[in-house]
Amino acid sequence: MFPTMSLSPGLMSPYPWLKDLKPEERGLYLIHLLVTCANHVASGSLENANIALDQMSHLASPDGDTMQRIASYFSEALADRILRTWPGVYKAFRSTRISVVSEETLVRKMFFEFLPFMKVAFIISNQAIIEAMEGEKMVHVIDLNASEPAQWCALIRDLSARPEGPPYLRITGVHQQKEVLEKMAQILTQEAEKLDLPFQFNPVVSKLENLDIEKLRVKTGEALAVSSIMQLHTLLAPNNDFSKRSPFAPPMKSIGVNLQRIAQMNQNTLGELFEKDIVNGYSPSNDSTSSMPSPSIDSFLSALWGLSPKVMVVTEQDSDHNGKNLMERLSEALYFYAALFDCLESALPRGSLERLKMEKMMLGEEIKNIIACEGVERKERHEKLEKWSQRFELAGFGNVPLSYYAMLQAKRLLQSFNCDGYRIKEENGCVVICWQDRPLFSVSAWRYRR
Repeated sequence: MFPTMSLSPGLMSPYPWLKDLKPEERGLYLIHLLVTCANHVASGSLENANIALDQMSHLASPDGDTMQRIASYFSEALADRILRTWPGVYKAFRSTRISVVSEETLVRKMFFEFLPFMKVAFIISNQAIIEAMEGEKMVHVIDLNASEPAQWCALIRDLSARPEGPPYLRITGVHQQKEVLEKMAQILTQEAEKLDLPFQFNPVVSKLENLDIEKLRVKTGEALAVSSIMQLHTLLAPNNDFSKRSPFAPPMKSIGVNLQRIAQMNQNTLGELFEKDIVNGYSPSNDSTSSMPSPSIDSFLSALWGLSPKVMVVTEQDSDHNGKNLMERLSEALYFYAALFDCLESALPRGSLERLKMEKMMLGEEIKNIIACEGVERKERHEKLEKWSQRFELAGFGNVPLSYYAMLQAKRLLQSFNCDGYRIKEENGCVVICWQDRPLFSVSAWRYRR
């Protein structure tokens, strides 16, 4: 298909034939290069990995088409993984980088505004809380990631309109930045005062993995709800000897790319590029057995169970990025983030600054963590809904089927985006939000069970 398939650069002009590739051919070849590079990285063949990265640099672009953009972030993640094997070089290279929390918060607000996923999660979560708290006079909500006040402003409005009258509402917000909690407290207090709803905000400045359950200040006589939006997966990182392993763990299986299929393919979205058997030899599993034991999450769920919540609503990325093996995670992540980049392609123009920031500061950082990190450093350990269900049930929780009304509200919201790509489906009483047929986020509700 291609006149030169060698990864060796030419003498005069490196890879002169690359500029002649059509967009569809370029997209497929970028997948080939990513898989080839990842195999070299996994086996420790750094010279060949470097050649593949060099070729990708001539094709990938953070402001190009969808495949060019996603290849940019995956190639950066693979390069980051290589650099980590030289700790001195890696630390020196990153010594002047600073993380601006206000920028990260702003980017997550953009993700909330431009894509429907978090809005759907908020609507379903609030409806589950309202139904569980019917008739309760004292309601306590614990938000394990208190960064977006919009969800709780909507809950305050709904509770203030209850036929039996509003309850006394207390919200405990957990976040590592004091300033974020102070801003949330101000917004929610103003909303509650406006609607004459008795309200108190309890800020807890802490990372989730360091959270002292006692600081949640759960009191006897109040009905408890817990909300976790894409937080619990950060507790899946193991505290065992696996964290000391080299990032160059040998691959369990490699991924072959069928380069001939491009001639027959009419590509509409990047998601279709992956779905039509272009990545062969490895099919993402819905029930991978490669996840590691996670005592942190087990003890945390047991502690939450001990608080006897009437309802706990959990939103998580619905994909398996928690495998021990690099090639396994690469394939799963390509499928998952291809769909998310397709969503942004449908929502915003390629030159959009908001889009560039979301891709770089949010999705790009997640990709880097999944591909480049191991052990306790790897926090983006997303798992499928089936595995979360098993964890909750083992911890003593019982499933609370989400109501028809919650599903109806979610579907109406998706329709308001005027985009045919979004789907929502019910799965064993839970909700899975999809792009086309690709599951992206799950929302499930659970309750204390003796």
